[in-house]
Amino acid sequence: MLADEITLDMKVRYPRTGTTGKILHLEQIRGETFAELDSTNLLYRIDQLIPATVTDEKVTSIQEDAKTIIEREREFAAGRELQDALRNIDQSCEGGG
Repeated sequence: MLADEITLDMKVRYPRTGTTGKILHLEQIRGETFAELDSTNLLYRIDQLIPATVTDEKVTSIQEDAKTIIEREREFAAGRELQDALRNIDQSCEGGG
């Protein structure tokens, strides 16, 4: 992104790590412009940032999927198969070497 396109409180993403956040302030260091993100409080070169588009739909679907997975794991843990497996181990740690 160019310095002209950057504004405070703008939502941006650093694509190399997927970090997203709002720009808190801009800082010049050795001729390069950096932006501090609120999510990490770290500085990122503005030419490495892209505008972020966040939708609430993705967050909702991830939470629903997590709830389904947790429920499935609870059912498995309470089931007979896991209890039988736990009864048949000798509590030793075989490192294999």
